[in-house]
Amino acid sequence: MSSGSKTIAATKRLAGRTMIMSGGSRGIGLSIGIAAAREGANVVLLAKTDVPDPRLPGTIHTAAAEIIAAGGNALAVVGDVRDEASVENAITQAVDLFGGIDIVVNNASALDLSGTGSLPIKRFDLMQGIQLRGTYLLTTKALPYLRKSANPHILSLSPPLNLSHQWMAAHPAYTLAKYGMTLITLSIGAEQAHHGVAANCLWPETAIATAAVQNILGGDSAVASSRNPEIVADAAMQIVTRPSTECNGNTFLDVEVLRAAGITDFSGYGGKGELMLDFFVDGLSSGSA
Repeated sequence: MSSGSKTIAATKRLAGRTMIMSGGSRGIGLSIGIAAAREGANVVLLAKTDVPDPRLPGTIHTAAAEIIAAGGNALAVVGDVRDEASVENAITQAVDLFGGIDIVVNNASALDLSGTGSLPIKRFDLMQGIQLRGTYLLTTKALPYLRKSANPHILSLSPPLNLSHQWMAAHPAYTLAKYGMTLITLSIGAEQAHHGVAANCLWPETAIATAAVQNILGGDSAVASSRNPEIVADAAMQIVTRPSTECNGNTFLDVEVLRAAGITDFSGYGGKGELMLDFFVDGLSSGSA
């Protein structure tokens, strides 16, 4: 490598750092992985999508290829974030290959908006298993390595705790899963603060143009009124590159993070006409253009 190449590499904010993420085969998770790769990170994906699904784009292997193409290193580990052995295997492979873990991203999530009484118990268990057990498992198994990192971050893609009647009445099982994910993250951040480990939550202000929005929330019209996943990825990079001792215990909206970084024009992130708010968000914040 030339001295010029070394200088360029050194300017990347995540150069030499390792991120492990649940999910990430597509959508917001993949966008975060690609954004981290552009900053020089090693990205480890733990996901079940080993073979293509005709209803959904991408697999863990195509995601890893995209991350490598973006300038990072990638490791695809096929497994289930709810399964302790799968998580331990992913952690071991990450440490063996890259020497440690600096960032944990709890991205994997299941979605079912059925109301109480109509939701099959299997779907209830799936959401609580992925969002709650999965977040807890991946985070706690990574903690010994996070404590050794110079700037350790835990980032969960979960919402602020909005206890308005609207959201408490809507899809209780899904709300429980996502709010529980937030509570686990904030609690671990408080518990681990004396180790310098930061734990924050990040949530989109608007719906994000993903397969879930396309297939579950309204098809092409819903996608058209949604922002692109890159807005969440850009916000995530702002959070995980901050000093961990100065950024802990927050439930951020993506636009709040970007405004704090001096980004106020969100038109480049897509979305036409009246934007569709994401779950648990009551209204567009000031300046969401």
